[in-house]
Amino acid sequence: MRLLLILSMLTSPVFASRFDIGTYSSSLDFAQVKDVLATQKSSGTWCFGTSVQHNDQGWEHYADRWEILDLEGNQLGYREIHHPHDNEQPFKRSQCNIKIPTEITKVIVRAKCNKHGFGGKPMVVDLNKN
Repeated sequence: MRLLLILSMLTSPVFASRFDIGTYSSSLDFAQVKDVLATQKSSGTWCFGTSVQHNDQGWEHYADRWEILDLEGNQLGYREIHHPHDNEQPFKRSQCNIKIPTEITKVIVRAKCNKHGFGGKPMVVDLNKN
């Protein structure tokens, strides 16, 4: 029975990729991705405008980064957030010149804070719809 459970887990579509976007906390103690606008430039690179919401509490606890991953969990780009946004929630920051291989049509954008790390709700972005 145990072997059957392990085999079913390995063949399940849930485990088809390494990155699990379905497990997250909706608490604002974790940085939450609220909106993403992805735009491809004529050079082929991408710009991502990402809105993040978090219960920023000064330098000790604030959203300090968002990143773009492929569906396997490989990092394709990121944006560092250099200061807290206690009174600007959600806040939006952009990053351009992100190279995404042409065969990739969907990416994951997730955010983190300097206290709890990643763990808030990520967003899947379909690059064909932008």
